[in-house]
Amino acid sequence: MSETVSAVHPLRKYLREDRLPTVFCPGCGNGIVLNCTLRAIDELGMNMDDVVFVSGIGCSGRIPGYIDADSLHTTHGRAIAFATGIKLFNPDLEVIVFTGDGDSGAIGISHLVHAARRNLDINVIGVNNLVYALTGSQTSPTTPVGAYTYTSPYGGIEGFFDLCELVASAGASYVARWSTVQPQKVTGSIIKGIQRRGFSYIEVISQCPTQCGRKNEMADPKQLMDWFRERSIKL
Repeated sequence: MSETVSAVHPLRKYLREDRLPTVFCPGCGNGIVLNCTLRAIDELGMNMDDVVFVSGIGCSGRIPGYIDADSLHTTHGRAIAFATGIKLFNPDLEVIVFTGDGDSGAIGISHLVHAARRNLDINVIGVNNLVYALTGSQTSPTTPVGAYTYTSPYGGIEGFFDLCELVASAGASYVARWSTVQPQKVTGSIIKGIQRRGFSYIEVISQCPTQCGRKNEMADPKQLMDWFRERSIKL
């Protein structure tokens, strides 16, 4: 007789399974970011009752909805402001923010800068997909020069914000940047950010084949990830 063994994913216990599958487009990097975050939490052995997730508006804003823990889905650009209120009300909570490049680099940039300046003990995971993806691919503060978007049909001409340099110069305790091509490094940085007191900012360059890739002849998510890999320089 043969016996069938059903393998259970070790991170499944952290998910709201009734909300699966996710609404993310095929090939979206948000799943990798979610995986890395849950792996960091699992490695640290954290009690999910002591963790609160906060997000703003954007594709990455949906990530906390799939985690079986307390979370807030807030207004556009205000995720860090809500996270500040949570941390001040109960400093014992571990507060983790998911925010996009448009959410934190444009309308919410003042909250990002001043939370770093105050060195508030929260953890911000900035999911940078290089465009405003949720609303149809408009140019964001991090869109590369020359990239095509709905609002830059002839290629972007504006310089882009380096959000890591910005928060580091403002006074953040821990700053790191990786891409979805380096999931182990992302996980390690999230662990370090949680362990270190003060403001931590982990930027993850994330592929968006639907809204960014198709307009730049990289509709296959692997093409975008290869593009990240070719342009990554370890400092």
